[in-house]
Amino acid sequence: MAAAPSAREESVYMAKLAEQAERYEEMVEFMEKVSNSLPDSDELTVEERNLLSVAYKNVIGARRASWRIISSIEQKEESRGNEDHVSTIRNYRSKIETELSKICDGILKLLDTRLIPSASSGDSKVFYLKMKGDYHRYLAEFKTGGERKEAAESTLTAYKSAQDRISQILNSPDRACSLAKQAFDEAIAELDTLGEESYKDSTLIMQLLRDNLTLWTSDMQDDGADEIKEDAPKKDDEQQKE
Repeated sequence: MAAAPSAREESVYMAKLAEQAERYEEMVEFMEKVSNSLPDSDELTVEERNLLSVAYKNVIGARRASWRIISSIEQKEESRGNEDHVSTIRNYRSKIETELSKICDGILKLLDTRLIPSASSGDSKVFYLKMKGDYHRYLAEFKTGGERKEAAESTLTAYKSAQDRISQILNSPDRACSLAKQAFDEAIAELDTLGEESYKDSTLIMQLLRDNLTLWTSDMQDDGADEIKEDAPKKDDEQQKE
């Protein structure tokens, strides 16, 4: 007789069922249960962290799409001078923004308090730091004033930390470039859907990501040139011996 599954295995299985049923809020709940039940010395498996990522991506993705649609309608009604409609739409947009904040705050708290501190491998640490940057970027899309500035700065800090870890700990500047390009491509693909203020902040984030990407690429080329210079005398010596 097979042993009964552990609570962790049961939650992972239920998360997979929820994914198949496209019930992503419940998928988030199951994976949060797994994450919060881990001993301090343990961490999520690759499969578990991917399930967590998929769950949150779908939950946040639906709200982000709703926010963009409502914001677009709001702009159209403003241009038509329909103030009564604009007021109603703004209240509805505010409700969506509250949901967005709650989702982002939930995963960011989980990342900061459990997932990033317990990540023992370089790959998992980079995965979570990239994820942290993504959700701060989602906050920057709709926040205003000081909150928007803070979210944008936190986005860059998290992405930079992920890049640094790849380059310094994993000794893989090419992967650091790949990470920067991935974040850049994801951000630029969404630009046309943003309002003017969010557009400005996102382009600032993108510019800094692109600067980092250029810097990494330049460093890689310089390292390659140094290696060629170091190899050159050795080849000359071999020719003299012949």
